[in-house]
Amino acid sequence: MEEYLEFAKDIAYQAGKIMIKYFNQNNGSSYKKDKTIVTLADTEINSYLIEKVKEKYPKHCVDGEEEQFGKSDYVWVCDPVDGTAMYASHIPVAVFSLALVINGVSTLGVVYDPFTNNLYSAIKGKGAYKNNEKINVNDIELGDKKSTSNFDMWPGADYNIYDVIKKLGKKTYFVEIGSVIRACMCVASGDFNLAIFPGTKHKNCDIAAAKVIVEEAGGKVTDLFGNEQRYDESINGAIISNGKVHNEVVDVIEKYIIKN
Repeated sequence: MEEYLEFAKDIAYQAGKIMIKYFNQNNGSSYKKDKTIVTLADTEINSYLIEKVKEKYPKHCVDGEEEQFGKSDYVWVCDPVDGTAMYASHIPVAVFSLALVINGVSTLGVVYDPFTNNLYSAIKGKGAYKNNEKINVNDIELGDKKSTSNFDMWPGADYNIYDVIKKLGKKTYFVEIGSVIRACMCVASGDFNLAIFPGTKHKNCDIAAAKVIVEEAGGKVTDLFGNEQRYDESINGAIISNGKVHNEVVDVIEKYIIKN
């Protein structure tokens, strides 16, 4: 696992260089069929990952947001640029995310923010780190004046969480920073105590690395209804929390959202 982690870190740093290369120039942003934005950085990073996995671990496969390769129980799940809309607008929020998912379990993860040069990493069972310093979630409850949370929502999401946000917003300060993975790292490092994500189809790419990093930092990551889920396939949304607020959030979601 340590070897896999070093491999993932090397990929992350190279991805960061690519992100910075295109950030202050024409980044070739365009719209995919689902009307989401893709840039040259997204496609170049995804292709680079596949190339390196083929070289180093040819029996593994890659599930990237922009491109996939192979079939295996060992899956490198990647979001090349999370926060693409912000990135395409030259707003420095986006991050790179990579997880090694083994038999559906997120076992290793790295998230790299090239704008602050912060690398978040974790191996299952070995703690979570930011630039090699151990990190932990906070113990802030909903209702505490320090409670800060993130939510993501878009018109095409399978779940409409606006009523949930309205209800929970009476007890926490909600923001939407433009990158769910960056928000998850805020949970892991104790800056936020909650993030809610309604993504489903192929959105394992957004949560796979966050799953292991946040939980190794002492938090909890489940689907929207408090259940465990696989991270080598589409997911059923996600709650990412410090653990203390998790059950309360699930209770509110079950009152306002109908399961698929």
